[in-house]
Amino acid sequence: MPPENGARTSGELRVHNLLRVLRAVHDGEAGRTRSELTHALGLARGTATVLVGELTNSRLIREEPAPQRARGRPTRVPGPHPEGPVALAVDFREDSWSIATGELGGRLTIRETRSHPPGPPGVVLRELAEAVHRHAAHLGSRTVGVGVAVPGPVRAGGLLDVPHLGWRDIAATAHLQTGSLTVLLNNDATLAGLAEARRGALRGADVGLHLHVDFDVGGTLVVAGRPLTGASGTSGEFGHMPLTGATGTCACGATGCWGLDVGANALLRHTGGRVTPGEGREEARRILAEAAAGRPRSATALRHVAQALGTGISALVNAHDPRLVTLSGLGADLRTHAGETVRAAYLDGLMAFRRDRPPELIASTLGAQAPLIGATESVFDAFLTPRGIHAWQQSNADVHPMQVS
Repeated sequence: MPPENGARTSGELRVHNLLRVLRAVHDGEAGRTRSELTHALGLARGTATVLVGELTNSRLIREEPAPQRARGRPTRVPGPHPEGPVALAVDFREDSWSIATGELGGRLTIRETRSHPPGPPGVVLRELAEAVHRHAAHLGSRTVGVGVAVPGPVRAGGLLDVPHLGWRDIAATAHLQTGSLTVLLNNDATLAGLAEARRGALRGADVGLHLHVDFDVGGTLVVAGRPLTGASGTSGEFGHMPLTGATGTCACGATGCWGLDVGANALLRHTGGRVTPGEGREEARRILAEAAAGRPRSATALRHVAQALGTGISALVNAHDPRLVTLSGLGADLRTHAGETVRAAYLDGLMAFRRDRPPELIASTLGAQAPLIGATESVFDAFLTPRGIHAWQQSNADVHPMQVS
């Protein structure tokens, strides 16, 4: 009978252990010494030495001297190789995009941020694809995939809707395809939740709820470090649930969506501002600043939106029973500027037995970079597999590929 890891031969066991070391380096943010990794993975010291040597020879990792903390034998820290694999990550917004690279260990480097005017999806996505292709060409064979965070639901096959731009059934993956590189498209709030579970406030939580507030609100339920995706990959559209009694028609096509009461657009509506699809972030932040300064109309708008946020969160907590709730985007700002209002509405909406120990509402620790970090994690999840590593070694002529079945 094969072991629980599925390895049937010594070669498969070796590949399994190589991947365990790589995953440990990545998840540990390239901060643990070889000795610490060896102990955590339950490896013999000699086995760990061989594995680290092979990964170094493959230009997957490189060891650096660890800071000397006390007298004793010097130790080393495995981290990303300077010629090693990188993920290209894209955060596509209704009015702009950012492109970054992520290394093993999670370090993110912003490469380009550019605004784009509203336009036909083919034109906008073609310009983005050209930018991605340019960065991929510069990085060469180091690029192991492209992760893209988008502000709308993504269905199987890469079909994208962006309600605020009026986009429907857009074959976004096909538009963004760059040579033979795999393009992984996902909702921005889902990827922000993935990032929070891997490197933020939800790290270690068995069940966590992440909510991202922008023009409206979206999110994801994270279980054991992975977002629940649903049958077609579109779960987590919490902003399109009728949680607060709204009566208007949403850009998504549904009536009474929670997102009509929460987000930048809601702040603008409450202050009599004009709601323009894909615009209004700066105006919303101005309203928050005016509310903090005591301007009555803005303070009233903030109170309404904060109450709606707290009420909706209570419904989701009653339904999903998370350990923690994290808030990013304007959600973190609402918690900062109107935390007591959010919490009061949240507690009022909870079932009685939950009020003694309600899940805590915590601001994201990753901020605006969360979707990019999540996009990077999605690429490395696909790369850190036997076939992913084998493909990496085949693309590097001077290393010996691992044998996979």
